[in-house]
Amino acid sequence: MWILWLIVIVLLVFLEVSTINLVCVWFILSGLVSLILSFFIESFYILFAVFVLLGLILMVLTRPILVKKLARKNVKTNSDRVLGMEGVVTEEINKLKIGEVKVDGKRWSAISDEKIEVGTTIIVESIDGVKLVVRNGEV
Repeated sequence: MWILWLIVIVLLVFLEVSTINLVCVWFILSGLVSLILSFFIESFYILFAVFVLLGLILMVLTRPILVKKLARKNVKTNSDRVLGMEGVVTEEINKLKIGEVKVDGKRWSAISDEKIEVGTTIIVESIDGVKLVVRNGEV
């Protein structure tokens, strides 16, 4: 009987490694418990019940904690601070041409959905790669 549980554990390990989504790590642990119990208990039904119930209990109790610990942290950069700031166009911007703006004392490449002339005040809406997405700040 213990060979069956060893095979189940090996298959679950391969499945977990191939998916890397924390799908069956709890059932690997419950499979180990069932493997150990198989040396003392002969009933497959009892061992299977332990395997399923313990796996589900472990998943419900530990998955939220594990997902929270392994979640990617969004690392902010200094460039985020220019969002919402005003600046001045130093090189004309239009839909087909990347322009240039001066924001917070620094020059940035900038794009916009509209044509914006040199000297116009702009507002930074977002960042697209290394370019600022701006809109006309003069109404």
